[in-house]
Amino acid sequence: MLLTRFLLLLILLAGGGAAQAQFGPQGPPAVGVITAERRPVTESTEFTGRIEAVNRVDVRARVTGFLQERLFQEGQEVTAGDVLFRIEKPPFEAQLEQARANVASAQATLENARVSLARARELRQTGAGTQVNLDNAQAQERTANAQLLGAQAAVRVAEINLGYTDIISPIDGKIGRAILTPGNVVTPSLTEPLATIVSQDPMRVAFTVSSRAGLELRNRYESRGGVNAVVVRIRLTDGRVYPHAGRIDFIDTQVDRNTDSLLVRALIPNPKRTGVQAGAGDRELIDGQFVTVAVEGAEPVQAIVLPRAAVLQDQGGNYVLVVGEGNQAQRRGVRLGQALNENVVIEDGLQGGETVISEGLQRVRPGQPVNPSPAGEPPRPAGGAPGGAPAGGRQG
Repeated sequence: MLLTRFLLLLILLAGGGAAQAQFGPQGPPAVGVITAERRPVTESTEFTGRIEAVNRVDVRARVTGFLQERLFQEGQEVTAGDVLFRIEKPPFEAQLEQARANVASAQATLENARVSLARARELRQTGAGTQVNLDNAQAQERTANAQLLGAQAAVRVAEINLGYTDIISPIDGKIGRAILTPGNVVTPSLTEPLATIVSQDPMRVAFTVSSRAGLELRNRYESRGGVNAVVVRIRLTDGRVYPHAGRIDFIDTQVDRNTDSLLVRALIPNPKRTGVQAGAGDRELIDGQFVTVAVEGAEPVQAIVLPRAAVLQDQGGNYVLVVGEGNQAQRRGVRLGQALNENVVIEDGLQGGETVISEGLQRVRPGQPVNPSPAGEPPRPAGGAPGGAPAGGRQG
């Protein structure tokens, strides 16, 4: 009986020791840390934009007549001065000849009036003529001279109208589809243009910036040179980054009251693509297409960059946990900048050199001691518990 009770007591004591070994203190939680260091970062802010041609011309007829021929292929590039359409010329050539005939008639009338005026002056000087006759001769000479000037002006108008029968391109660019075919009557009052020409190189990218974003950009780059401190890059709809950068050349002087935004435009090169046949698609940028616009700093700046997973958020805003004195986790409120893939720029809240917890954050509370080790390495044994690693794994 005594032996049975003794064995039972030993079993209970052994079980109590095992329970104490299993549920005893295990030390502070293991966390992975990184050092908040400054590194070169290219600042970038993205907007939605649209490509626009710098010059855009609607080709219209300036005289009324029958369209005789079209001298271009739709979609081709044309040069300033190229003849695009030709209107039937004979009616305008006839008008010019008639105007020239009127000039000859007016010149003859003027010469006759001048002879009559000279005769009237001689008669008046001899007393054989009256002052009334002299006054009438002078008036007839002035009238004939005015008629000659009018006839000469009509010749100039006829010459201009004849020149308008050749409809030429006023700019270099790419011409679109023709609205009318030869044989149709064209007139300046047509509602639609005969064709439209848009310039090709350079192009312009236009985008709107909210008032808040505009102030942030101004404050960021004002001390570095303003618009000269930034470059504009675009990303096409297929995700490719366009290889040529642009420069801002216009910022609107008024904020749109409906959207509280500001219009910004930048010039960007649009050279011909090598190895591509001339025509549609020989240039990358097309008037009217949507793109993603990135306003980037021309020179990299030193900024603190942390993994996005190291930044937490609650009702108080964004914050990180840093390892302070005595390996205690401390909360630091931060202001975030641009995102860089899986990282984020810290614009305010850290000075650089702090030890920031980036792994194991779910096991840590502010003010709690932690067992830090470099992120990505196995945790070190916790202090005060030699011979064993702290319980729990790291957050990958």
